[in-house]
Amino acid sequence: GYTSATMGSRQQDVIRASLELTRLEDRLTALHTQLAYSKEALGEWIGASQAQLSVTESIPPLLLEDVSSGWSETTVESVIRHPSIRATDQLIDVQDIDVDLARQAYKPEWSVFAQYGYRDRAPNGQDRADLFSIGIGFDLPIFTGNRQDRRLSASAARLEAEKTDRVLRIRSLQAKARSALARIERLDDRIDLYQQTLLPQMEEQADASLTAYNNDDGDFAEAVRARISELNAEVELIQMMAERAKTLASFRYLTTEASNIPSFSMTDLQD
Repeated sequence: GYTSATMGSRQQDVIRASLELTRLEDRLTALHTQLAYSKEALGEWIGASQAQLSVTESIPPLLLEDVSSGWSETTVESVIRHPSIRATDQLIDVQDIDVDLARQAYKPEWSVFAQYGYRDRAPNGQDRADLFSIGIGFDLPIFTGNRQDRRLSASAARLEAEKTDRVLRIRSLQAKARSALARIERLDDRIDLYQQTLLPQMEEQADASLTAYNNDDGDFAEAVRARISELNAEVELIQMMAERAKTLASFRYLTTEASNIPSFSMTDLQD
């Protein structure tokens, strides 16, 4: 009777183990589907052939570099290199020229002209001197004050609007950069906690549960749950590291000129 009960219990454990394995395989299939979708989305930006390259199992160190000194990169001097700010600076220059042109309308327009005329001989055969004339003229605006004032006011208003937009864009970039940096610091704290404390403890618990089960002193379901919890924690760690890498990329985009970002080819990320 004891032997039969033990064999029945073991058979149930095998069935439960097979069930958990099937669930893990389904989860792996879902992750492969997500990977394929992400590669296709990436191909829109870097080309389909580049997006299909295999990558290493670990995130490149470049995307996990320390950002302890990153707060200094959130100053105005740093974010003004952003493409959107440079584009706004160009618009401000254009509007500044438009204001100058509007002011020029208040001034008279001067003109200088010269004319040379060749004359044939007189009917009696005598030579006649050629003609050369020079003149100076100017157009003096009269009774156009309202029209000129409206044009100058409109040009000045557009210039001030672009300057205000520049200030708001800089503040927005600074806020986004600081938010990204704060998120990276919090992720670093969690990553350190997982690597230094949580994962070692969960591995120890999973090993202890499996040892107890093998010695007929523990429950199979508990051993399986402990191992699955460990795997889930490892997945969460990978997700946090990936999120940190994406957040760092966003931070660099917000604060660093493209030419100053260390470059690396796609081959650096391959196996």
